[in-house]
Amino acid sequence: MSIILSAWTVVVFVMFIGITIWAWSGKNKKNFEDAAQIPFDDDDEIAKDSEELNNG
Repeated sequence: MSIILSAWTVVVFVMFIGITIWAWSGKNKKNFEDAAQIPFDDDDEIAKDSEELNNG
């Protein structure tokens, strides 16, 4: 049983390292920057819709 737990720990650790390398790699920077701006993209549209509702 301890061999299975040890193997599982190694597998999870390797996956963690792999995901960390993937997230910090330079080729994903543009995608992450675009995704970071998603909450702010609709602010102008929401403000315009709000003005139209208040004025109309």
